Amino acid sequence: MIKAEKLTMHYGPVVALENVSFEVKQGEIVGLLGPNGAGKSTTMKILTTYLRPTSGTAKVDGLDVLEQPVEVRKRIGYLPEVLPLYMDMEVAEYLDFVGKARGLSGNRLKERTELVLEECGLRPMYRRVIRELSKGFKQRTALAQALIHDPNIIILDEPTSGLDPHQIIEIRMLIRKLAQGRTVILSTHILHEVESTADRIVIINRGRIVGDGTIEELRERAKQFERVSVSIVGERETLERLLSGCDGVRKVEYTGERDGFVSFLLYGHPGSELWREIGKLARLKSWEICELSNRPLTLEETFLALTEKVEGVRE
Repeated sequence: MIKAEKLTMHYGPVVALENVSFEVKQGEIVGLLGPNGAGKSTTMKILTTYLRPTSGTAKVDGLDVLEQPVEVRKRIGYLPEVLPLYMDMEVAEYLDFVGKARGLSGNRLKERTELVLEECGLRPMYRRVIRELSKGFKQRTALAQALIHDPNIIILDEPTSGLDPHQIIEIRMLIRKLAQGRTVILSTHILHEVESTADRIVIINRGRIVGDGTIEELRERAKQFERVSVSIVGERETLERLLSGCDGVRKVEYTGERDGFVSFLLYGHPGSELWREIGKLARLKSWEICELSNRPLTLEETFLALTEKVEGVRE
């Protein structure tokens, strides 16, 4: 349904995207996850034909975004991060305007307006001026405009940005409801956002894809990022230097001292057998150890590990 192939985007000397490739299947909800400035919005703007990439291409519903941009726009509903609202219009006026701009008229426009009002919970606000709405209802109105023409593909850029916790929960539930029978791609920098909404996560950092999989697959991948807790008798600086030089160690974090034992958390590179390597070093140095144990990374910590991997400066 959506296929990006080697998308690259340069803003002068700044590389916003570099060889980004991924697919979204029909009926799938995919979360594009990454820290602020990772390249998520740039990717969305290319998929929705707002931007032309420096190189690479993308297809939406089999249509090339570069060669058939008008046809692509007909097939998608787009909610950008900055809400596309006319603040002095009533909700009714706005949806009528957007529907007509999408080519709807007569009974079809009336039917679709009634349906999106119901779907988005906007009926009580139908005659309210958009400027007077709460942030949550403005978000719902912006969602309604993305759905007015009944698209099979919905693209949402930071759909809960700026909302309070209660509104965030409401919008998440609404997205899950609206996604039934549709293909959805949404971007966010909040892990829990995609964990509670998406079927699959594509992690992007500094313009590159650094992870792609279901929640379960990413949880399994978390096990590859070994973390070991160790407490040793000795002088902190010396121990920290020796541990940092051990094979497979990516990071050493000092966690405190007690009863003469100095404690550290050690983070390993993916696939490293850190526990085994620390044991070998301890025998070699004849260290007195009171703890040496594995502490698997959580999904959140795995996300942080993945988004620290790419070197260089990006958007």
